[in-house]
Amino acid sequence: MAEKLKVRAIMATQDGKHALYSFFLQGKDILKVADISRVKKGEDGNLLGYQRGEVLRHINEIADYLNSGSVIFPNAIILAMSSEASFKQSRGPRMEGDSCVAGVLEIPIRSTGSRAAWIVDGQQRTLALDKSNKKDLLVPVTAFISNDFEVHRTQFLLVNKVKPLPSGLINELLPIVNTALPPSLAKNKIPSSMCNILNKDPESPFRGLIARQSTDRRKDKNPVIADNSLIEIIRTSLNSVHGCFYQYKNVATGEVDLESMRKSINLFWGEVKAMFPEAWGKSPNKSRLMHGVGIKSMGVLMNRIMSNINPDEPMAREKVRSALRPIKDRCSWTDGAWSSLNDIPWNYLQNTVSHVRLLSNMLVRAYLGAEKQ
Repeated sequence: MAEKLKVRAIMATQDGKHALYSFFLQGKDILKVADISRVKKGEDGNLLGYQRGEVLRHINEIADYLNSGSVIFPNAIILAMSSEASFKQSRGPRMEGDSCVAGVLEIPIRSTGSRAAWIVDGQQRTLALDKSNKKDLLVPVTAFISNDFEVHRTQFLLVNKVKPLPSGLINELLPIVNTALPPSLAKNKIPSSMCNILNKDPESPFRGLIARQSTDRRKDKNPVIADNSLIEIIRTSLNSVHGCFYQYKNVATGEVDLESMRKSINLFWGEVKAMFPEAWGKSPNKSRLMHGVGIKSMGVLMNRIMSNINPDEPMAREKVRSALRPIKDRCSWTDGAWSSLNDIPWNYLQNTVSHVRLLSNMLVRAYLGAEKQ
């Protein structure tokens, strides 16, 4: 029979069906029953886990605090437990109207990678406790039972919404969360889903070039485009009446025609790639086209051009190519100077609001000037 950790706990039921458990564990016992589910890509390319990598500086700071003497550690660790955990109610009278019951919670103890619980919030604190000399310190724990990893991811996002989680981690998790999200999170769900599509689509000029939180840069050197830059231009285009993707959004239902968006993006950026092959696929420090300032500025131009072009029409490719032609000789993505921007060096431009505005205005003026001729 598998060894089990037994602990006195209080059970409360939320919304008439969700059981929550509150109890205390010694710091050293948390990692006996709970795994840390790191965000990574599986062999099939699907996203696994949800936790960011450990932050050694943060862990060391907490450990130093724990080792400093008499400490108070009131912040609860949140665990998701599998249904293998069991709760046995204790005997005794209950107070009238009391919705909580006392009992004993039993959690199986197994080896790393196959444990019966997962840390949803508090991994840095847990690792610090394990590293400190206060391993016996009693730590508050709140737990819920769910075998569904999507529930774990959703709770992870909601719990950490007001904390400084890396935006890249949040954005990469959003496409695989199917529950209702706060507006501040939901706004990036469709754009982030489109990044996933573009990164895998054989017809996409962005295939394999988009860097996401789970990208292992030690093994994969190809991703050079920050996903947040693409997410920003897609989100802006979807939500602005002047955006080229606004036409693909059903304002009443919120549904989006992802296929038409995919075709439009592939068409425009495919022609950008063809026009500037020497600048495509290089690292941002070698190509300002792959830099945030280039992606965002070309995104502004994309809205101007693609608002008037149906990607399914027979002459669509020729129209995009013709619309881009006026900017070809005005761009200095990889060397030289920007003659239309007072001859500033090619790599002077940075991913700032003022520089994006400066470059995008120049590109749009070149396009509109040629259109009027």
